[in-house]
Amino acid sequence: MWSILISIVMAIIIGFIGDALVGNHMPGGILGSMIAGFVGAWIGVWLFGSWGPQLGGFAVVPAILGTAIFVFLLGLLSQLFRRTA
Repeated sequence: MWSILISIVMAIIIGFIGDALVGNHMPGGILGSMIAGFVGAWIGVWLFGSWGPQLGGFAVVPAILGTAIFVFLLGLLSQLFRRTA
């Protein structure tokens, strides 16, 4: 039970850090940051491998980098859809 809670808290923190690095405002508040943290961790490990400190099942540095990439791409997509709509 504690490992699930730690994973969720780490995903939220990683989501907030990735959002702060890019400067976009992730929609959805805490839930959006949690989803971005989980997806970003997956992208980061897929692109950069699993290295650095690990907390709550996340390789922290690749997860933050992957989240920053994910939030940046979401920002680009939202700008594209705003221009075409």
